[in-house]
Amino acid sequence: MSTEVRVPTLGESVSEATVATWFKKPGDAVAVDEMLCELETDKVTVEVPSPMAGTLTEILADEGSTVAAGGLLAMISEGGAAAAPAPAKAAEPAPAPAEASGARDTEDAPSAKKLMAEKGLSPDQVTGTGRDGRIMKEDVQRAAAAPAAAPTVPAPAAQQAPRGPVSADDASREERVKMTRLRQTIARRLKEAQNTAAMLTTYNEADMGGIMELRNEYKDAFEKKHGVKMGFMSFFVKACCHALMEVPEVNAEIDGTDVVYKNYVHMGVAVGTPTGLVVPVLRDAHQMGFAEIEKRIGDFGRRARDGKLSMDEMAGGSFTISNGGVYGSLMSSPILNPPQSGILGMHKIQERPMVVKGQIVARPMMYLALSYDHRIVDGKGAVTFLVRVKEALEDPRRLLMDL
Repeated sequence: MSTEVRVPTLGESVSEATVATWFKKPGDAVAVDEMLCELETDKVTVEVPSPMAGTLTEILADEGSTVAAGGLLAMISEGGAAAAPAPAKAAEPAPAPAEASGARDTEDAPSAKKLMAEKGLSPDQVTGTGRDGRIMKEDVQRAAAAPAAAPTVPAPAAQQAPRGPVSADDASREERVKMTRLRQTIARRLKEAQNTAAMLTTYNEADMGGIMELRNEYKDAFEKKHGVKMGFMSFFVKACCHALMEVPEVNAEIDGTDVVYKNYVHMGVAVGTPTGLVVPVLRDAHQMGFAEIEKRIGDFGRRARDGKLSMDEMAGGSFTISNGGVYGSLMSSPILNPPQSGILGMHKIQERPMVVKGQIVARPMMYLALSYDHRIVDGKGAVTFLVRVKEALEDPRRLLMDL
């Protein structure tokens, strides 16, 4: 008796995934819930466990192939007795699945077909960037946005022109690797942010001495009571929540001709992973205490590095904090996370000479950067927001007094 292994539900807004890695090969014995393969979507990595104990008899979707939610991935035979004959039986018909897989690879993505029908485009008007020229939804969107440019012959040459001639020696030392779905999505969304929003950045700096003194005084008691270390991020989350209540347009978004103001703060916290940047969301961060914020951020960081975050945990953010300081960045201009209207950039803490009460002293300073959508946030609002964050960081007691 054989059991089908199918693609699990990928999430409300995700219909396709790429088979990234198979951990097993035909003929291998598998246990219940043992990981068979890893799927990569445009948001997260999804692991597919074995639904039963037995032998993996057939893989129907090779690494690199695109699969739809609910699609067939593999077949597993029941019991260990089937382990010996299973590879032999699977070896003869192996070419057939490969051909079928090839046929599916060259078939356009279902989402792309639907969008082409909606836009009145034919496949010959769209350049496919998927495997074996497969047309993806993003290809249709590009063709629809620039219909005149799609069929022109010079376009590919223009895209390749900046690369210039490559010698045989250079070519032998290069490696061409296909972008992951996550990296493609990051690239697309960042470019969309530049093309859509009227993005502007304003800067300030904060003296982090007050927070550092507070942490040194209470870090041991805080960790003993709450079981988590007191970091800097909780202060920034609290300071931003406080400022967003005073300047609500930074926490709003544009929907067509409407401005959507939000009476809550779903705080996105950018986390770097080996495969790219992800932004898990602290829902209702304005209602959280310092300990809960630190616990949630720590959990997000660990699971983000392991690719264990769910898509729901990265959706619905209303404002984002990005900490480039952990990599040593002294100053930068963060890019918006659409459709949000604001993002705060944290940076490296560095001692600099400052004038305090007429005396030049060394103080631990951090540059702050707020990038905002000027279509909805005026300069006055952006500066006011950043000043309120600065004030709260330099004197954390203001947060307790609601000042």
